[in-house]
Amino acid sequence: MNEFEKDVQCKRNDLIDAGNGFTFSFLFFTIIFAIGVLMKALS
Repeated sequence: MNEFEKDVQCKRNDLIDAGNGFTFSFLFFTIIFAIGVLMKALS
């Protein structure tokens, strides 16, 4: 067994971090898309 697997620094579930990353990136691109649509509609 790898020595890093024995002494883990963070015991938090990786699913939470993956979900946060997906959610924030999805919201970011949704906001960028919405700004583009608004600019197109207003011009």
